[in-house]
Amino acid sequence: MIAHLKDREKALGDFGWAGRKAEWIALVCLHSGVFTRRQAGRHLDVHHEQVRRLVHTLISQGLAAEETVPGVHGIGRVCRIYSRRLYRAFGAEHIRHRRAASPRVLMRRLLSLDYVIEHADLPWLPTEREKIAAFEALGIERKLLPSRLYRGAASDTRRYFPVKLPVALGPDHALFVYAEPGHDTTTALRSWGQAHRGLWSALARQGRSVEAVALGRNRTDTQRAERVMRRWTEPSGAGEAPAEVREELDRIERAILEGAVEVLDEYGGLQVALKRAVALENGAAGKTPGQAVLHRARSWRTTRLAGVVYQ
Repeated sequence: MIAHLKDREKALGDFGWAGRKAEWIALVCLHSGVFTRRQAGRHLDVHHEQVRRLVHTLISQGLAAEETVPGVHGIGRVCRIYSRRLYRAFGAEHIRHRRAASPRVLMRRLLSLDYVIEHADLPWLPTEREKIAAFEALGIERKLLPSRLYRGAASDTRRYFPVKLPVALGPDHALFVYAEPGHDTTTALRSWGQAHRGLWSALARQGRSVEAVALGRNRTDTQRAERVMRRWTEPSGAGEAPAEVREELDRIERAILEGAVEVLDEYGGLQVALKRAVALENGAAGKTPGQAVLHRARSWRTTRLAGVVYQ
């Protein structure tokens, strides 16, 4: 039994699923929306033919699709569970996991799932609603939670924990997971850390141990992320880069991810922009004294996704 599912897998009885396979489907829907056959085989501990039948049954029921993702190599096809009525059965109808995603977001989701299935016994908070409720129950104000305001034609919507990465909360310990999809800079990681800073400090003031773990496909990704996160465990002398530096790093990364040629041209092209980002990270980060907000920072490398290459 997987405690943090809170018996939600039983809702799959109406779809003809039960037992370990129902648990697997619930894990996927709540943590990623996507999975590979290798991940399913590892978690269920079954032969690949049984995994093939599972995938084909999901597809025949109109609950999922198995897709070859353009620009992604070394992973095979990815099964995406997209059925709204299935997510509705879990009480997570509007979760974005069921939607198609860019290669980077897809990799982030698969990495997150890979870590969760290796640590399924942890007290995960799989949905936005559960995360908010758990921290508010500790007396932590909602304004300290990471959030993003989405502008809409009719109204604006504020979403909490918008990157949708795994969070586990126990009686004395909180674990926050960052999945590194393979950015060329650490700007996205720094932004994630800055967004969580208030929450981490509040948890630490309550006497809870706060830990962050960076997931990655290779040593380069995990070591780069771990170097940044370890600064957050130091009480002084290694704080965050000044705001103007973080803003420029963020601008460069957005330009790279979005293909904003006009911004990259300001730096003299992609390669020069990358060198500028590295120089900013190495030269400016850590010059402003900071306050420790984490008790521990570490990294974790996947084996099932290690050979994935994408554009």
